[in-house]
Amino acid sequence: MKEAEFMQIITPFQDKMFRVIRRLLVSIDSSEDACQEVLLKLWNMRSKLSSYRSVEALAMTMAKNHCLDILKSKHSQELILVHSNYDNREMMVTDRIDLEDSMKMVTTIIDTLPEKQRLVMQLKDIEQYDFDEIEDMLEMSYSAIRTNLSRARQYVKEELIKMHNYGLQKS
Repeated sequence: MKEAEFMQIITPFQDKMFRVIRRLLVSIDSSEDACQEVLLKLWNMRSKLSSYRSVEALAMTMAKNHCLDILKSKHSQELILVHSNYDNREMMVTDRIDLEDSMKMVTTIIDTLPEKQRLVMQLKDIEQYDFDEIEDMLEMSYSAIRTNLSRARQYVKEELIKMHNYGLQKS
């Protein structure tokens, strides 16, 4: 396989892979290094890529595992998800500030989720992967993914309601 053919296979999902790595490692420099490491591993196994059903799922699994290895080696327990892909230039300034505040609240809540719930929510709700792709990437069953996603969404919803009610409780 030549470089052009390899790039044709990798390019469609390279940005997604970087975003997942970035959410796990937070640091841009570390994320770029990790992404390069995964791409190098894929390049070294380029002759075997055609035997995989989904090269994208393979790459995402490799990226996730590589990041988790890095985090374990640094004794870090903090995985941060940041979703900043939303941009609407027609919004009023106050609406944009409200949106940014809401995104910060959601990010703060997501940061407190257990690792599996964070990853499932990231891949499904933010990166828009299908359940079968997430099954391949995280090596989890369909029911485990659905359970983790449901619990994560429910927790985020409950925490947002608490925040928006400013601690007010019904009398």
